Amino acid sequence: MAGSLVLLPGLMCDARLFAPQIAAFSADRAVLVPPLTGANTIAGMAYSVLQCAPPQFALAGLSMGGIVAMEIMRRAPERVTHLALMATNPRAEDPAVSANRERQKAQVRQGHLRAVLRDEMKPNYLADSAQRSDILDLCMTMALQLGPEVFVSQSEALATRPDQQDSLKQVTVPSLILCGKEDRLCPLDRHVLLAQLISGARLEIIDGAGHLPTLEQPEAINTALRIWLDGAKSVPPLPPKEIEHV
Repeated sequence: MAGSLVLLPGLMCDARLFAPQIAAFSADRAVLVPPLTGANTIAGMAYSVLQCAPPQFALAGLSMGGIVAMEIMRRAPERVTHLALMATNPRAEDPAVSANRERQKAQVRQGHLRAVLRDEMKPNYLADSAQRSDILDLCMTMALQLGPEVFVSQSEALATRPDQQDSLKQVTVPSLILCGKEDRLCPLDRHVLLAQLISGARLEIIDGAGHLPTLEQPEAINTALRIWLDGAKSVPPLPPKEIEHV
């Protein structure tokens, strides 16, 4: 059997974020989606994943999950055989974004989680498509089931996350960078940077996808992940001006 695949979800998401990938890959490998709900730091989340993960595994993270994946690579690179980073950002949080998180946390503590998700977060997630409404409904369901305490702790973790640019320069495993072409939360320039930081990383831009490409364009994501897992030779990133025309 192929090696295990560990998938790390984004803010206020759980394994349902990766339902198409679990269905596609679980026939020939163990697929694990550890919850990122028990710590209020990225380091604490990384530690909890390493505690439950097998000795070696392929690692893919989306958004906050990608940030945790970067921390895992910094802490335990010998345990990761492949790395995929999706819809994510290697930089520490911008102070203006952090200040906005404080306001959101205050609203959530006052009982307004649904309103914060509805008015400030969900509208920024997805590209326009026929399934957009269904995916947004799933996002709301996941978030409300996780609840306000998880929102606060995950927001604190994101606000205090370290910059990972230097550590990513040390990555040597086969690496894939996936970006939804219409991602407004983590736009293309963040992914160009990721591909430039990791030697030999492959950058793929997914048409018709925003911040949640695993649900928006699952077939394209599954194809990219399968090539990555099967060990196809990584190719260097295109220069930024060429990438803009992909």
